Amino acid sequence: MPNDMESATPSALGYRMPAEWEPHAATWLSWPRREGISFPDSYDRVVPTLRAMVAALLESEPVNINVGNGAQEAEARAALDGLPNERLTFHLIPTNEPWCRDHGPIFLTRKEEPRLAVVDWDYNAWGGKYPPCDLDEVVPTRIAEKFGLPVYYPHMILEGGSIEVNGTGALLTTEGCLLNPNRNPQLNREQIEQRLRDYLGVCEILWLGDGIEGDDTDGHIDDLTRFVAERTVVTVLEPDASDPNHAPLQANLERLRSLSIAGKPLEILTLPMPAKIVREDLRLPASYANFYIANENVLLPTFADPHDAQAVAVLQAAFPTRRIIPIDCRELIWGLGAFHCLTQQQPL
Repeated sequence: MPNDMESATPSALGYRMPAEWEPHAATWLSWPRREGISFPDSYDRVVPTLRAMVAALLESEPVNINVGNGAQEAEARAALDGLPNERLTFHLIPTNEPWCRDHGPIFLTRKEEPRLAVVDWDYNAWGGKYPPCDLDEVVPTRIAEKFGLPVYYPHMILEGGSIEVNGTGALLTTEGCLLNPNRNPQLNREQIEQRLRDYLGVCEILWLGDGIEGDDTDGHIDDLTRFVAERTVVTVLEPDASDPNHAPLQANLERLRSLSIAGKPLEILTLPMPAKIVREDLRLPASYANFYIANENVLLPTFADPHDAQAVAVLQAAFPTRRIIPIDCRELIWGLGAFHCLTQQQPL
């Protein structure tokens, strides 16, 4: 049900985007198509990682999975056979690719009814890189219609992985992505910031610079820097000065040190970067920052790397009441994303 108050923005109506650590009603996923472009000739090798992800999520909360038809649902059910299915629901909502963080609905909440709403940003598959994206583009409205939720349309291209909120008015993003002319060439920085304020209920926009090598999203924040508390972020660093990731990550760290929320400086935790992973002459965007915060646990991508244990320890300190679940993502990262890219939280 599209909203009938075109002049009233979600922010003006009291809506906000909650932080990821706030309580979830469910996690949304979009099951990959065997013939899709995300995992060329490697769908079967990725399935064990997908199964481990869903198993970890089901320990924590209900899981909703978008599928295109009965055959895809049957394939997904076979992959998940043996897992507890009381909190597992399939929805007939077809998608082009599985990256639900970017094409899925961004849910907003407020105290008054209707408490839940959906923002449906425009979507062009990361700057037109991977057509077609016609199915992905309409997923938020399809989900909102299924649940009778109001939908708001900012008329601006934005992927969920390009923003990170603390739930109390601050938003992190990157110039490399949001200011890229392949997204919204008709909008300047100030206009983009106003859309973020109007449609996500934020007031402070914190800008970082560029992303990591191999990231085809032009620098999504969820591979770089994440809120783990209202004024605390965790950010990835590459100490090897000869690595192409060293300079942009160091520059982002310097920016973080100069930023503040409500006049108070950020508390900054650091995560290592895993060693370079190259496949078919492509550097893959492996990053420990692409974790997903569920109600009971945190899903952490790992890479059979000596730094895996350090990443676990950093996140366990950041989330002492949640279990950190490390899951090997060496196959999954061939799709150029990990757990945060695949998930979208629905707040309680």
